[in-house]
Amino acid sequence: MGRPITKPKRYRDGFYIEVKNKGEKSGIVLIRNSREEMLKAIDLYSRTKDISILGESKNGKWIEHEEF
Repeated sequence: MGRPITKPKRYRDGFYIEVKNKGEKSGIVLIRNSREEMLKAIDLYSRTKDISILGESKNGKWIEHEEF
C-alpha cells in the first residue's frame, strides 16, 4: 500500500455545473469553456435533472461571481 494522495485536485479553466437526477444526493460535474455554453447546458438538462452551478475556475482558483 502506498501513501494516500495529499495534493489538492487542480481544476481546469472553465465553468462548472453539477447535474443530478431529481431526488439524488450526488451527481456528475460538467465543465464548459464559456458562459454561453454553460447556460445552454443548463437549459438542456434542467427539464429532467437538478442543476447546481458551482462557478468558474481560472488558473486553478475559483472566481466569485454575483450572478449567473
